[in-house]
Amino acid sequence: MEVLNAYSEAIAISLVVIISYIFNAISKKTGIPSVLLLIILGFGAQQFLLTIEVDLSMLIQEALELLGVIGLIMIVLEAALDLKLEKEKQPLLIKSLVVALLSLVLTALAIAKTLNYFIIDDFYRAMMYAVPLSILSSAIIIPSVANLVPVKKEFMIYESTFSDILGIMFFYFLIGSADSETTSEVVGEVSLSILLTVVLSLLISYGMVLLLQNLQSKVKLFFLISVLVLLYAVGKMFHLSSLLIIMVFGLVLNNSEVFFRGKLKKLLRKGPLVRILEDFHIVTMESAFVVRTFFFVIFGMTLDFSGLGDLTAIYIALAILVITYVIRYVMLKGIVRKNIFPLVWIAPRGLITILLFFSIPDNFKDQNFNASILLIVILATSFIMSGALISNKEDLEEKDELNFDDWEELDREIAELTKEDSNA
Repeated sequence: MEVLNAYSEAIAISLVVIISYIFNAISKKTGIPSVLLLIILGFGAQQFLLTIEVDLSMLIQEALELLGVIGLIMIVLEAALDLKLEKEKQPLLIKSLVVALLSLVLTALAIAKTLNYFIIDDFYRAMMYAVPLSILSSAIIIPSVANLVPVKKEFMIYESTFSDILGIMFFYFLIGSADSETTSEVVGEVSLSILLTVVLSLLISYGMVLLLQNLQSKVKLFFLISVLVLLYAVGKMFHLSSLLIIMVFGLVLNNSEVFFRGKLKKLLRKGPLVRILEDFHIVTMESAFVVRTFFFVIFGMTLDFSGLGDLTAIYIALAILVITYVIRYVMLKGIVRKNIFPLVWIAPRGLITILLFFSIPDNFKDQNFNASILLIVILATSFIMSGALISNKEDLEEKDELNFDDWEELDREIAELTKEDSNA
């Protein structure tokens, strides 16, 4: 067996980062998601390692889970730092939250029913598998929607981030409620967890913003990122919605004027905070890029197509795809109503789906579930999104500009109510 040395590993790591930058450029030109290209690159690397008889399976599995956690934190933080909490964006925020929540719940129930009918006898256990398959991947969506017009881009950023957070809460709600004896006990535990997380998120966010602007050392940003990773991990240990802590911190940092009002406003030092925010933006963006790159390359290295000969797995995967897009179409048509393309086809599964599958407790795992179902859904949703973005690329912005009023039609209703409240 060949043994990789430090130099060959350094070359491999450097090449992956360089190729990822090239993939980003290709993605902007063609509309093909860069993460899909990274997965293909990882699969190619897997075949190469098999050819030279190098076995890195154990290391790859551990690295995938670690990179997934860090990548999730950086991606959500990067997204939160891009979001401005302005009054005129309130309707967009509300609509994206409603679409994310209803799509997640309805899709999870429909997929669970499908799995329960075909392969998994217990519906509760089927839900454990259904929830990860119902969550949008912000890791794929955020870098892929850069060329959409601002209103649709922001809608997808909000929706995918909400889908991540709500999906994780839903998943751990299922795990936590498994040991609960009554419905009231379940509701009480979940409500307490959410309330505690929100309060802690705000307290931590206020404290970290004040700490940021007063740190004198030039080496501060990765120190704070390390604190965020620590908070995320500790929150997970206590079954809190750790992702909410990360998102709230990003929102507070990027919208300090909204959260620091009245007497609290005097605590802000606007000059240092603006400079730190700019630096933090760059660090999180670069870190998210690197972590996302290696996560999806390593995921590609774990792909196993041997189970694709199972026709039942293929039929179930196709059923899941139909469920996903039918429910998404109904939700967007009912809430957004007009000009919903290509958003209907932007529903990739990715980092969160993979991470939650790793997190399914052993006592809830089902031997009848073929991992090829997961593989087909992840790849198919990415290819479908790619096709939609490519087909709309040339005239996307022109069409969106012409139909922008369609999106604002519903906004006016909520905006008028907001205006009435402020006048009152």
